Amino acid sequence: MTGAKIDATQLRRIRKAVATVPFAQLLGIELDDVATGTATLGLEVRKELTQNHGVVHGGVIASLIDTATAFAIISLLAPDERVTTVDLTISYLRPITEGRITAAAKVVRAGRRLFVVSAEVFGGDKKPAATALSTYIKL
Repeated sequence: MTGAKIDATQLRRIRKAVATVPFAQLLGIELDDVATGTATLGLEVRKELTQNHGVVHGGVIASLIDTATAFAIISLLAPDERVTTVDLTISYLRPITEGRITAAAKVVRAGRRLFVVSAEVFGGDKKPAATALSTYIKL
């Protein structure tokens, strides 16, 4: 089941985890919302995150997706369990040049070892900018 509230201990663990990922901090990724099997993370567009034409770099969007999907899974794991990305497929739908980008991730299937997670990315205008499907493996 996804979308159920998580308890205070899980929420503290997830907030601490987001705050201690160095790459996420470099990009400015912040936790917007988390529930069982779901997570929404976002970041503010700034010049350092764009390519030469002023569009947010695809790698930034991929990193936001990868972080959001990982945190959707973390809400389902015990404190000592870990996962890593196996694959990530992204369809970029339109460019983003300003505002806040959000990635909303949802666990599609949680198996014994493999997790399949989908994500949607939205620009500041709330229009879809990318979709993704990712697989993770429990270590």
